[in-house]
Amino acid sequence: MSSDHPVSGMAGRYATALFELAEAQGALDAVAADLRAIGKMLNESSDLTRLVRSPVFSAEEQGRAFAAVLDKAGAAPLVKNFVGLVIRNRRLFALADMIAGYTAILARHRGEMTADVTSAHPLNDAQVASLKASLKTATGKDVQIDTRVDASLLGGLVVKVGSRMIDSSLKTKLNSLQIAMKEAS
Repeated sequence: MSSDHPVSGMAGRYATALFELAEAQGALDAVAADLRAIGKMLNESSDLTRLVRSPVFSAEEQGRAFAAVLDKAGAAPLVKNFVGLVIRNRRLFALADMIAGYTAILARHRGEMTADVTSAHPLNDAQVASLKASLKTATGKDVQIDTRVDASLLGGLVVKVGSRMIDSSLKTKLNSLQIAMKEAS
């Protein structure tokens, strides 16, 4: 089954192993929910990001800090054990890639696609639902949406689905206009 998984490299191997364990335990959704929560914490906390990426912290320090974070988040034992293994193997720096890999494997397993959507402002539920419907029409598959906010876009969206990217951000349009004006002068 591993050969069907769309992820590769070290993070892909970890994600595949976690997926196979979660599948064997019937915990695919629970693990996905825990990983989403961890990913959200990593995106929102510069201190946690520093803990993950900095080689200054020992595995023991990372383990104690992450154990507290996972306890507070109410993570399942499988996820706690997985993150513990990642820390012991000094691979915590790749945790975000492992989470993305697991999400991709799960989506493929379900016949879904994942779209990364970056917007200048947070999207409301109606906007997300409308975007999901549009992407389902375009791709013919159910699409899960991971949203991010990047105020530097000024307006519009950047949507990545598989290898395709649609950039309708105001920032890109202004940059293109600036380039066109330079070429015209």
